[in-house]
Amino acid sequence: MKSTAKFALTAIIALSLYPSGVTAQTKGEQKTAALSVDPALTPILSAESRKDDAARDKYRHPAETLAFFQMKANMTVAEYSPGGGWFTKILIPYLATSGKYLAIGPDSATLTFNNRAREAATKGWPERFPGQAAGWTGVDAKTIGAFESDELPAELVGQIDRIVIFRSMHGMLNGNRADNELQNLHKILKDDGMIGVEQHRANSNAAYAWSDGSKGYLRQKDVVALFELNGFELVSASEINANPKDTKDYPGGVWTLPPTREGDPENDAKYQAIGESDRMTLLFRKRP
Repeated sequence: MKSTAKFALTAIIALSLYPSGVTAQTKGEQKTAALSVDPALTPILSAESRKDDAARDKYRHPAETLAFFQMKANMTVAEYSPGGGWFTKILIPYLATSGKYLAIGPDSATLTFNNRAREAATKGWPERFPGQAAGWTGVDAKTIGAFESDELPAELVGQIDRIVIFRSMHGMLNGNRADNELQNLHKILKDDGMIGVEQHRANSNAAYAWSDGSKGYLRQKDVVALFELNGFELVSASEINANPKDTKDYPGGVWTLPPTREGDPENDAKYQAIGESDRMTLLFRKRP
C-alpha cells in the first residue's frame, strides 16, 4: 500500500522531526566548504547551444551546484523529471565521454490522468525522451536512458552514483507520490549514492497553506525530514541558490517570478528585479 505524501508532510510538521544537526530554524545556514568546480564544465556552459539558457546561470549556478553535489564526469547520474531540459543540456554532454546519463520519470501507476491522450503521452515518455534530449545536445540517443522510477533495468538497479532533483519536490507532494518516489529512488542508488536537491524554499515559519507545495514553495526542514523518513540522511546544505529578494507571498505562487512569470503583468518590472526564487540546495546520502 502506497503512503500518502500530503499526510506524510502534515505529520512531519506536526511532529517537528529534525535530523541530527538540523535545527527548527534551518534555512540552509550550514556552511559549505569551498567548492572545486570541474573545468570540464566550462566549454559546456559556454556552448552556443546554451545561449538562451545561459541568462539563468546567475540564478541557478550550474557549475557550483554540480560541484556541491560532488558530481564527477565518470559517474552514472539520473535526473528526476527533467522537464524542459535546462540542466539536461549540461548533464548529458558532461557525462557523455566517461559517465552515463539517465532520465527518471515518476511511476505512472501513481499518477491520475484527466484524459486518455494525456495518459498515453505520459506513459510514452521513456520512449520519446532520448530522441528529444539528443536533439537538445547532439549526443547519440542510444546512449541516453529514460525510465519510470519503478522500471529501471535490473542491471542498473543499485548502480546509480547520483540522482538530481531540480525544483520537483513540490510536484511530488502535490501529486501525493513523494513517499513512493523517494523509496523508488532509494532502491536504485548505490549503497554510497547521493541525491542532490534544488527546491523553491518557503520561510521557515511559513503557514501550511504557503508551504505545502501548492504555491511551489516548501520549508527546508520539511524536505529534510521527508528524506529522513524515506531512508536518507542530510550530508550538507548550501546557500548557492539563495535569493533574499524573494518575498514568497505571491497569490499565484512561485510561478509569478521569472522564468515562468504568470499573472500580474502590470508589475512585471518588480518581478524581474526580484529574479528567480529563493532555493534550498541540499545533498542527501542513502542510508542503509
